[in-house]
Amino acid sequence: MKSNISLRVIVAETSMIVRSGVINLLKRIPDQNIHPVEVVSVEALHECMRMQQVDIVIVNPTFGGWFDIDSFRENPISHGVKWIALLCSVVDSALLKGYDDTMSIYETAEMMGDKLNRLQHISVEEEQQNESETLSQREKEIIVCVVKGMTNKAIADKLYLSIHTVITHRRNIARKLQIHSPAGLTIYAIVNKLVELQDIEDAVV
Repeated sequence: MKSNISLRVIVAETSMIVRSGVINLLKRIPDQNIHPVEVVSVEALHECMRMQQVDIVIVNPTFGGWFDIDSFRENPISHGVKWIALLCSVVDSALLKGYDDTMSIYETAEMMGDKLNRLQHISVEEEQQNESETLSQREKEIIVCVVKGMTNKAIADKLYLSIHTVITHRRNIARKLQIHSPAGLTIYAIVNKLVELQDIEDAVV
Protein backbone atom coordinates (compact mmCIF):
# COMPACT_ATOMS: atom_id res chain seq x y z
CA MET A 1 0.00 0.00 0.00
CA LYS A 2 1.34 3.42 -0.94
CA SER A 3 1.74 6.20 1.58
CA ASN A 4 -1.03 8.79 1.73
CA ILE A 5 1.60 11.51 2.05
CA SER A 6 2.54 13.06 -1.30
CA LEU A 7 6.25 13.66 -1.65
CA ARG A 8 7.23 16.29 -4.21
CA VAL A 9 10.71 15.60 -5.56
CA ILE A 10 12.62 17.72 -8.08
CA VAL A 11 15.30 16.06 -10.19
CA ALA A 12 17.78 18.68 -11.42
CA GLU A 13 20.09 17.21 -14.04
CA THR A 14 21.03 18.26 -17.59
CA SER A 15 21.50 14.72 -18.94
CA MET A 16 18.17 13.38 -20.19
CA ILE A 17 19.36 9.77 -19.83
CA VAL A 18 20.38 10.22 -16.18
CA ARG A 19 17.34 12.37 -15.37
CA SER A 20 14.92 9.85 -16.88
CA GLY A 21 16.66 7.02 -15.03
CA VAL A 22 16.25 8.76 -11.67
CA ILE A 23 12.59 9.54 -12.41
CA ASN A 24 12.00 5.88 -13.30
CA LEU A 25 13.72 4.79 -10.08
CA LEU A 26 11.56 7.12 -7.98
CA LYS A 27 8.40 5.70 -9.54
CA ARG A 28 9.52 2.17 -8.60
CA ILE A 29 10.02 2.93 -4.91
CA PRO A 30 7.52 0.85 -2.91
CA ASP A 31 5.12 2.42 -0.37
CA GLN A 32 5.84 6.00 -1.49
CA ASN A 33 3.49 8.47 -3.17
CA ILE A 34 6.12 10.43 -5.13
CA HIS A 35 5.46 13.24 -7.60
CA PRO A 36 8.72 13.85 -9.50
CA VAL A 37 9.44 17.02 -11.49
CA GLU A 38 12.31 17.40 -13.98
CA VAL A 39 14.31 20.62 -14.39
CA VAL A 40 17.25 21.27 -16.70
CA SER A 41 18.53 24.67 -15.55
CA VAL A 42 19.23 26.57 -12.35
CA GLU A 43 16.70 29.21 -13.37
CA ALA A 44 14.02 26.56 -13.87
CA LEU A 45 14.84 25.05 -10.47
CA HIS A 46 14.46 28.40 -8.74
CA GLU A 47 11.18 29.10 -10.51
CA CYS A 48 9.80 25.64 -9.75
CA MET A 49 10.61 26.00 -6.04
CA ARG A 50 9.08 29.46 -5.99
CA MET A 51 5.83 28.25 -7.59
CA GLN A 52 5.17 25.10 -5.54
CA GLN A 53 5.93 23.37 -2.26
CA VAL A 54 8.93 21.05 -2.63
CA ASP A 55 10.04 18.35 -0.21
CA ILE A 56 13.26 17.03 -1.74
CA VAL A 57 15.63 18.17 -4.49
CA ILE A 58 17.93 15.64 -6.14
CA VAL A 59 20.61 17.64 -7.93
CA ASN A 60 23.94 17.00 -9.59
CA PRO A 61 26.66 19.00 -7.72
CA THR A 62 27.95 20.07 -11.16
CA PHE A 63 24.48 21.26 -12.26
CA GLY A 64 24.89 24.54 -14.15
CA GLY A 65 28.67 24.09 -14.14
CA TRP A 66 28.85 24.26 -10.37
CA PHE A 67 25.72 24.21 -8.23
CA ASP A 68 25.71 26.82 -5.43
CA ILE A 69 23.84 24.81 -2.79
CA ASP A 70 24.53 27.39 -0.07
CA SER A 71 22.75 30.22 -1.87
CA PHE A 72 19.68 28.04 -2.36
CA ARG A 73 19.66 26.96 1.29
CA GLU A 74 19.76 30.59 2.44
CA ASN A 75 16.74 31.45 0.29
CA PRO A 76 13.38 31.37 2.16
CA ILE A 77 11.89 29.23 -0.64
CA SER A 78 14.14 26.37 0.53
CA HIS A 79 12.74 26.26 4.05
CA GLY A 80 12.20 22.61 4.98
CA VAL A 81 13.61 21.27 1.70
CA LYS A 82 16.04 18.33 1.84
CA TRP A 83 18.89 18.17 -0.69
CA ILE A 84 20.35 14.99 -2.19
CA ALA A 85 23.52 15.15 -4.28
CA LEU A 86 23.22 13.04 -7.44
CA LEU A 87 26.64 11.50 -8.06
CA CYS A 88 27.22 10.55 -11.70
CA SER A 89 31.02 10.84 -11.54
CA VAL A 90 33.82 11.44 -9.05
CA VAL A 91 33.12 14.66 -7.11
CA ASP A 92 35.30 16.52 -4.62
CA SER A 93 33.92 15.72 -1.16
CA ALA A 94 34.13 19.43 -0.30
CA LEU A 95 31.26 20.05 -2.74
CA LEU A 96 29.00 17.70 -0.77
CA LYS A 97 29.08 19.49 2.58
CA GLY A 98 25.85 21.39 2.01
CA TYR A 99 23.77 18.31 1.17
CA ASP A 100 21.61 16.18 3.46
CA ASP A 101 22.49 12.95 1.63
CA THR A 102 23.92 11.54 -1.60
CA MET A 103 22.78 9.00 -4.17
CA SER A 104 24.66 7.24 -6.94
CA ILE A 105 23.35 6.11 -10.31
CA TYR A 106 23.78 2.50 -9.14
CA GLU A 107 21.26 2.62 -6.28
CA THR A 108 18.20 0.38 -6.14
CA ALA A 109 14.63 1.54 -5.52
CA GLU A 110 14.78 0.00 -2.03
CA MET A 111 17.97 1.88 -1.16
CA MET A 112 16.49 5.15 -2.40
CA GLY A 113 13.27 4.49 -0.53
CA ASP A 114 15.21 4.06 2.72
CA LYS A 115 16.92 7.42 2.17
CA LEU A 116 13.65 9.22 1.47
CA ASN A 117 12.06 7.70 4.58
CA ARG A 118 15.00 8.80 6.71
CA LEU A 119 14.94 12.35 5.30
CA GLN A 120 11.20 12.61 5.94
CA HIS A 121 11.76 11.48 9.53
CA ILE A 122 14.48 14.10 9.97
CA SER A 123 12.14 16.78 8.57
CA VAL A 124 9.48 15.96 11.18
CA GLU A 125 12.08 16.12 13.98
CA GLU A 126 13.40 19.47 12.76
CA GLU A 127 9.90 20.97 12.73
CA GLN A 128 9.60 20.00 16.38
CA GLN A 129 12.86 21.69 17.36
CA ASN A 130 13.09 25.17 18.83
CA GLU A 131 11.97 27.65 16.15
CA SER A 132 14.96 29.89 16.85
CA GLU A 133 17.16 27.27 15.15
CA THR A 134 15.27 27.73 11.88
CA LEU A 135 15.99 31.46 11.68
CA SER A 136 18.69 32.45 9.23
CA GLN A 137 21.43 34.85 10.28
CA ARG A 138 19.84 37.55 8.11
CA GLU A 139 16.48 37.08 9.86
CA LYS A 140 18.16 37.45 13.25
CA GLU A 141 19.80 40.69 12.07
CA ILE A 142 16.40 42.00 10.98
CA ILE A 143 14.85 41.11 14.34
CA VAL A 144 17.55 43.14 16.08
CA CYS A 145 16.81 46.10 13.81
CA VAL A 146 13.07 45.86 14.45
CA VAL A 147 13.64 45.69 18.20
CA LYS A 148 15.72 48.85 17.94
CA GLY A 149 12.74 50.61 16.37
CA MET A 150 14.08 50.87 12.82
CA THR A 151 11.68 51.25 9.88
CA ASN A 152 11.70 48.86 6.91
CA LYS A 153 13.48 51.51 4.85
CA ALA A 154 16.12 52.04 7.53
CA ILE A 155 16.65 48.28 7.81
CA ALA A 156 16.95 48.00 4.02
CA ASP A 157 19.54 50.78 3.92
CA LYS A 158 21.54 49.34 6.81
CA LEU A 159 21.64 45.77 5.45
CA TYR A 160 21.88 46.75 1.76
CA LEU A 161 18.58 45.08 0.90
CA SER A 162 15.47 46.17 -0.97
CA ILE A 163 12.43 47.12 1.10
CA HIS A 164 10.56 44.26 -0.57
CA THR A 165 13.21 41.79 0.68
CA VAL A 166 12.97 43.18 4.21
CA ILE A 167 9.19 42.80 4.18
CA THR A 168 9.54 39.22 2.93
CA HIS A 169 12.02 38.42 5.71
CA ARG A 170 9.69 39.95 8.31
CA ARG A 171 6.79 37.89 6.99
CA ASN A 172 8.91 34.71 7.24
CA ILE A 173 9.98 35.62 10.77
CA ALA A 174 6.35 36.08 11.84
CA ARG A 175 5.42 32.73 10.29
CA LYS A 176 8.30 30.84 11.89
CA LEU A 177 7.96 32.34 15.36
CA GLN A 178 4.22 33.04 15.34
CA ILE A 179 5.05 36.51 16.69
CA HIS A 180 3.31 39.41 14.98
CA SER A 181 4.29 42.50 16.98
CA PRO A 182 7.50 44.43 17.70
CA ALA A 183 6.82 43.99 21.43
CA GLY A 184 6.69 40.22 21.02
CA LEU A 185 9.89 40.25 18.98
CA THR A 186 11.56 42.33 21.69
CA ILE A 187 10.78 39.71 24.32
CA TYR A 188 11.92 36.97 21.97
CA ALA A 189 15.19 38.80 21.19
CA ILE A 190 15.98 39.33 24.87
CA VAL A 191 15.19 35.75 25.88
CA ASN A 192 17.29 34.35 23.02
CA LYS A 193 20.12 36.83 23.68
CA LEU A 194 19.94 38.51 20.28
CA VAL A 195 20.03 41.89 22.02
CA GLU A 196 20.92 43.27 25.43
CA LEU A 197 18.58 45.43 27.47
CA GLN A 198 21.09 48.25 27.12
CA ASP A 199 20.68 48.16 23.32
CA ILE A 200 16.93 48.66 23.63
CA GLU A 201 17.30 51.44 26.18
CA ASP A 202 19.76 53.24 23.92
CA ALA A 203 17.33 52.94 21.01
CA VAL A 204 14.48 54.39 23.06
CA VAL A 205 16.60 57.33 24.21
